[in-house]
Amino acid sequence: MTPAPTQQEKARRLRALHVEPTILVLVNAWDVASARTIAAVPGCRAVATASHSIAAAHGYDDGEQMPVDLMVAAIARIAAAVDLPVTADLESGYGDVAGTVRAAIRSGAVGGNIEDAMKPLDQAVRAVEAAVAASHAEGMAFVLNARTDAYLAGPPETALADAIERGTAYLAAGADCVFVPGCTDPDHIRELAAAFGQGRLSLLGVPGLPAPAELETLGVARVSYGPYPQRWALVALTHRAEHLLAGGG
Repeated sequence: MTPAPTQQEKARRLRALHVEPTILVLVNAWDVASARTIAAVPGCRAVATASHSIAAAHGYDDGEQMPVDLMVAAIARIAAAVDLPVTADLESGYGDVAGTVRAAIRSGAVGGNIEDAMKPLDQAVRAVEAAVAASHAEGMAFVLNARTDAYLAGPPETALADAIERGTAYLAAGADCVFVPGCTDPDHIRELAAAFGQGRLSLLGVPGLPAPAELETLGVARVSYGPYPQRWALVALTHRAEHLLAGGG
């Protein structure tokens, strides 16, 4: 029997997946059952958590409304349930970026997102620096996916320039990749990939985003699907429940 990979081995694997020729596709999980289901699908190379989905499963709204200890406990259960690398959605750090990153690492995660919520750039850079320092203190090659909300919360006319400015600053502060949810324009995607370099650009799979194969040609390193997998599952459950409650077999 092959021994399960260590956390350090998972961390190195996740880092390597960002620079492989094939784009890293992450289908987000929200509990042990979804994580095991996703991990068992051929071609799955890593698992990502979705804070929105985990919060919803526990009866909380998104946006750090779920207590951080409950979120970390959910991440720990997911990380323990699969042998693949797990990268965690850590929102904005729950008021303590360093402490949250340390807790995520101790829970078994080997990567994580920290979002800027379009805070002043100097504050956002300090958050990235705190996350990087925390991972170093834990002795973990944690893959930090620094998220900018330039396309979600900033002026549309400056979204590309703002994302490049912020993403470049986050990479200089030690982030491993830059997550730019909301960007779907192929020309913008190409510019972002060129600005950040190989293996650096991460996108959110929203309606209107090109398929992974096309994203790969544009220079995207990874694409994740956030709350959508849970929504797809609940739509399927709704349809089945409607069928059964209508007398179907």
